[in-house]
Amino acid sequence: MTDRFAAFRHLSYSRYFTSRFFTAFAAQIVSVSVAWQIYDETQNPVYLGWIGLVQFLPALLLVFVTGLAADAFGRRLVMGLSILVEMACAAGILFLAVTQQFHPVWVLAILTLFGVARAFLSPASASLAVNVVPKADFANAVGWTASAWQMASIIGPVVGSLLYGLAPWIAYSTAVILFAVAATLIFSIPKPPQNVSSEPKTLGMVLGGFAYVLKQKVVLGAISLDLFAVLLGGAVALMPVYARDILQVGETGLGLMRAAPGIGALIVTAVITAFPIRDHAGIILFVCVALFGLSTVVFGHSTVAWLSILALVCVGAFDMVSVYIREVLLQLWTPDQVRGRVNAVNSIFLGASNELGEARAGFMAAKWGAVFTVVAGGYAAVGVAAAWAALFPGIRKARNLHDGNPDT
Repeated sequence: MTDRFAAFRHLSYSRYFTSRFFTAFAAQIVSVSVAWQIYDETQNPVYLGWIGLVQFLPALLLVFVTGLAADAFGRRLVMGLSILVEMACAAGILFLAVTQQFHPVWVLAILTLFGVARAFLSPASASLAVNVVPKADFANAVGWTASAWQMASIIGPVVGSLLYGLAPWIAYSTAVILFAVAATLIFSIPKPPQNVSSEPKTLGMVLGGFAYVLKQKVVLGAISLDLFAVLLGGAVALMPVYARDILQVGETGLGLMRAAPGIGALIVTAVITAFPIRDHAGIILFVCVALFGLSTVVFGHSTVAWLSILALVCVGAFDMVSVYIREVLLQLWTPDQVRGRVNAVNSIFLGASNELGEARAGFMAAKWGAVFTVVAGGYAAVGVAAAWAALFPGIRKARNLHDGNPDT
């Protein structure tokens, strides 16, 4: 029988898991609070697009540096310092809220620095996971690590919206405290073993992550599928528009809407950790991406709160399957000495699908409206699933997730 809690038998992983949960929790509080406050004060979805863009650009511009830092330096150190910078950014937004200087320009400037911290955090944290748990328990750890983010994405928006309803400064102060606790937990982990490449820091080494991803077509197809599906089909950025103008449920409703995908994802995580995907992984991946798109279409058309929330639960559930399959493929098929650089590349794909997707949604909504933007994006995601099934037959034929590189 599968040990559902195998990863937690290791103290270092337990601290790592808790730290990632608090980090994601704090980030969700900041995200929901900033998005609501900016849209409520400006009523212009363009700023929602800028929120995503300024957080994505640092990951893109620093991709050669962030992955190399994770491989050349202690991943625990890079992760801890990145969380401390996020804490400082939350404190900066808190200052703007308290002093009544919450101007979009200042907020976007701080979020840009926040994006820099996240650019370093993503490859370091993803790469550290495999160093704090034995390989035999890593697939189990992937499910739990993903659930940490999903649990935070459920609780964070709800708590953030409730705290924001009391006072904006309470929400941002809570985020600062959570970031501080998360950093403390990471620095309390004993220095884990890490294979560091002894090769010179040449351009070829820096580009090693891109080279590996391009060589492994299954990995390339899996992460690019998620990239384009979420880039085109993501609706998170426009939730303040739906909450305020379409569904008219206010900031509390926005918190519930932001939490709904996490609820669906957490349900799927519980199923996957108990019953891992052992066959037909490729087909399951494509079907779930298509269903993700169709659920987005339902949300886009809905004008009833309960149906919108149910559709978002389905969005999160189907997206979680893609996340799980992609992460297992990526981490187990990648040699440890290049894992940080490969994860930096993956962070670009993730950033493009999430933050750049938010920018796309915000800018499109400003021109064509929120409903058209969401519905068209959902149908586009379905099209991406069909196209990738044809373009990457290796994924379509993939059955067992663990048939990866035997040398890793």
